[in-house]
Amino acid sequence: MSAKLPQPPYWAVIFSSQRTDGEQGYAAMADRMLRLAEVQPGYLGAESARDAAGFGITVSYWDSVEAIAAWRHYAEHLVAQKLGRDVWYQYFSLKVARVERAHESAGSAGA
Repeated sequence: MSAKLPQPPYWAVIFSSQRTDGEQGYAAMADRMLRLAEVQPGYLGAESARDAAGFGITVSYWDSVEAIAAWRHYAEHLVAQKLGRDVWYQYFSLKVARVERAHESAGSAGA
C-alpha cells in the first residue's frame, strides 16, 4: 500500500540496502526509526519492501530539504546510521529526489 501524500511537489529519500546475515537488533531499530520519523516536522510518509535475500528499498517523503537534513542529523538517527554502516548493511545507497508529479490507480485486482 502506498503512503498517503499531498499533491507534489515534495521530496523523496530513496534508501536501498543489502542486509547482513542475522537480526542483531535491526527490526527493533527500524521500527524505532519509523516511529521517530513520523513525528518529525516535514515528514509525509514512507513505503518499504525487503525481499527474502535481504535486499530492501525504503522511500521516505518530506516536505523540504531542510526537513530531510534535520532528520539526517537527529541524534538517535545518527546512532542507527552508524549501526547500519558497521553491523546491518553489506551495501547501501541513498538518493534524494524532488517529486514533481505523482499518479495512483487501483487496478481491478485491487477492487
